[in-house]
Amino acid sequence: MAAKFQINATKTGFNFYLVASNGETIATSQTYKTLAACKKGIASVAANAPAASIEDQTKEGFEKAKSPKFELYADKKGEVRFRLKAKNGQVICSSEGYAGGAKAALNGVKSVV
Repeated sequence: MAAKFQINATKTGFNFYLVASNGETIATSQTYKTLAACKKGIASVAANAPAASIEDQTKEGFEKAKSPKFELYADKKGEVRFRLKAKNGQVICSSEGYAGGAKAALNGVKSVV
């Protein structure tokens, strides 16, 4: 993985960003109350991403995948995003919108794995 995790302190805790070598943000996390919990979130990405399947919700009649999985979905703007769900079904991180559709979002997924 050429991408790197960056941890940021917020007013209410900590979150992480997965940043590509070109400086683009690939994915962001929820806000965690403690630094230790944020680091566990990063460890969860490292543990779940390599085993995650792809559930492309942009395709009509898509087949549900078992977690861990990357869910590709269209947002209100029509851009495609992905979210990584852990084995327990919890969202670990989510991407920005990709105007280039599912193919572009899949390139983002490859950067996480």
